[in-house]
Amino acid sequence: MRPDVRRVADSDGELLGRIAERDLEAFEIFYRRYARAVYGLALRRLRDREGAEDATRRAFAAIWRSAATYLPELGGGARWLFTVAENAIVDHARAPARAAELVAPDELPEVTPRDPSPELVAENGWLAFRVHAAVAELPEQERVPLELAYWEGRSESEIAEQLGLPLGTVKTRTRSALVRLTTSLEGLR
Repeated sequence: MRPDVRRVADSDGELLGRIAERDLEAFEIFYRRYARAVYGLALRRLRDREGAEDATRRAFAAIWRSAATYLPELGGGARWLFTVAENAIVDHARAPARAAELVAPDELPEVTPRDPSPELVAENGWLAFRVHAAVAELPEQERVPLELAYWEGRSESEIAEQLGLPLGTVKTRTRSALVRLTTSLEGLR
């Protein structure tokens, strides 16, 4: 196996460990693995392309700065990443005028765009299939709030109103769905 292909298969935790040591190659792999998903999440939440780009930049700058704070025993690397991303999105939504100022150009390493390798395209396609299949296997009461939140960009309050459920119920069902997904998808990376 070629060395670059092996590196693509590194777990998120391994990549975060390398990023904590300022390994630019690990950061590029992690960025390519998750930038589209983080941008999509930010776009769904903010409903603004420019704001989503800023929030995505802020999220990855925070990852570069604070990868050493990742503790694998508290959850997977993707979970940690999306927590960081959510914080960046919320920060941007609270203070959109200041959001772009908070990431200095030299704070984030340069990631040069390049076409993904056929191996990476195949791996990402397989992962997307597995995630969608795992979501489809969730009980309907957990699946529906999760889909509304992550694929339609609805807030928990909007979901509660749409489904006619108490907000606490929506939060519990979403959390339960994420725990089930984490368990069923463990070991994919």
